[in-house]
Amino acid sequence: MQYLDELKSKIKEKLPDLDVVIGWEQGFDPLRATPLFMRTEEDVDKLTWGPLCVHNLATYLTGLKGKKVGVVVKGCDSRSIIELLQEKLINREDITVFGLPCEGVISMKKVARAVGTLDYIEKVDVTTKGITVSAEGKDYDLPLTEVGADKCGRCQYHNALLSDVFIGDTIDDSAEDDYSDVTEFEAKPREERLNYWLAQMDRCLRCYACRNACPLCVCRDHCVAQSRDPHWMSQDDTVQSKWFFQMIHAMHLAGRCTECGECERSCPVGIPILLLRRKMNKQINELFDYKAGTKIDAKPPLMAFKVEEDNINERGW
Repeated sequence: MQYLDELKSKIKEKLPDLDVVIGWEQGFDPLRATPLFMRTEEDVDKLTWGPLCVHNLATYLTGLKGKKVGVVVKGCDSRSIIELLQEKLINREDITVFGLPCEGVISMKKVARAVGTLDYIEKVDVTTKGITVSAEGKDYDLPLTEVGADKCGRCQYHNALLSDVFIGDTIDDSAEDDYSDVTEFEAKPREERLNYWLAQMDRCLRCYACRNACPLCVCRDHCVAQSRDPHWMSQDDTVQSKWFFQMIHAMHLAGRCTECGECERSCPVGIPILLLRRKMNKQINELFDYKAGTKIDAKPPLMAFKVEEDNINERGW
């Protein structure tokens, strides 16, 4: 795989000064990669890289605070690291970032629709334009344009925005994101929008996978959804309780979400949770001209205060 040998070499150089380096390795079948925690050179030899490396490894950094940690990142992952640094949730001197250019990662749901099942994957070959999947004796050529994650089609940050070691050639960041998916949903009647989300929440298992996979959800031991003192939320398995949790979750990520898509990817029932985050980001961008995790010296707008905001006319209300 492109850049892999160079990446392994650079990690081995830095490894003696680090407690652990986080990357990806082959998972339980040929289609899936899984996070890899490298502490020895033998561990580094297991490293893999490519469109199957879907996880945002920045999620692990707050749990390793105080240790010297290396982490391999794609462009969207690096935005999460920048946001964590802005909020002083991790220390820059403790983190070594290995950045790579990324042309996109796959969506397991799209692959499942194309192949019919993910239960009998025999072989996966990564090509320059996508992947070839062998399942039940049949080969499927799947271009990244068809099975790539939705976030990759609108990605404006293919290259790591922050890195100590950058490996490979940069990719032109030419995509645009006009939030057309949010605008299209906003155009629907209010009752239709409400009914849509109530139907989605009815499927929610309240497993908190979306929260646990999010790199910016850092208060898991004191989460409002599970706190008993104070007791903010009921554990009732009702649509209202689940909708209440998701609204709190979205508000807690306002101006912080880097749209890495881990919340939606990890959802076991396929709820399109990222649409809620993108709605909040659209508003933040319009009001404060701010995109989370894109400028390390910026301050998140909801962590700052201005007597007179440029785009909010409070005196006119």
